[in-house]
Amino acid sequence: MSEMIHVDNVSKHFTLHNQGSMTIPVFSKINFSLSTGECVALTGESGSGKSTFMRMIYANYICNEGEITIRHQGQDMNIVGADPHEILEIRKRTLGYVSQFLRVIPRVGTLDIVSEPSIALGNSKKDAIEAAKALLTKLRIPERLWNLSPLTFSGGEQQRVNIARGFIAEYPIMLLDEPTASLDAKNRQTVLDLIETAKDRGSAILGIFHDQEARDAVCTRSFDVTQFQST
Repeated sequence: MSEMIHVDNVSKHFTLHNQGSMTIPVFSKINFSLSTGECVALTGESGSGKSTFMRMIYANYICNEGEITIRHQGQDMNIVGADPHEILEIRKRTLGYVSQFLRVIPRVGTLDIVSEPSIALGNSKKDAIEAAKALLTKLRIPERLWNLSPLTFSGGEQQRVNIARGFIAEYPIMLLDEPTASLDAKNRQTVLDLIETAKDRGSAILGIFHDQEARDAVCTRSFDVTQFQST
């Protein structure tokens, strides 16, 4: 196995500038690694910093201390303090992220939303659309909805569109924030199958799974962030 993410002595706090610059500590000196073919579950009670840690790896949140190294195109790149263009390139080609919430441009159809990451990688629009159709079919999104904006869909349908968009590009690293939330049993199993397929092709996966059965089904180990909580 090859190491895809390496976290070295990472610390995080939030500063509340509208409340006298009060500092809220989150965690301190986290060390963590993730390798190809692994699916690691982030664990810890609500508010322990799981989503914060994941967003730091995706470079949505600033890292106050330490290094976060991503294996990108055969090179190790420290994303802490990296140029925004480098971050965008890593997200485009290496680092996929399925959040709990679908954020899209209004009036853009579902097929275009799902196929966009594949087209951005240089695949033809025809091939990307066909791949999007296959994923949407697998995730039981009715064909009559494919050309509509998912903003009008139910919560479960939006989550499945989010998953289809996240899995279409076959990223080497995937971050999954509650991927089975809001899903019925059949669609939940479909998502777990997609995760297993990604593991089999060598993707390194870091996920938050409050669903214990889903965690047990796909995760190779757990990583408890509470052991690094600041006091």
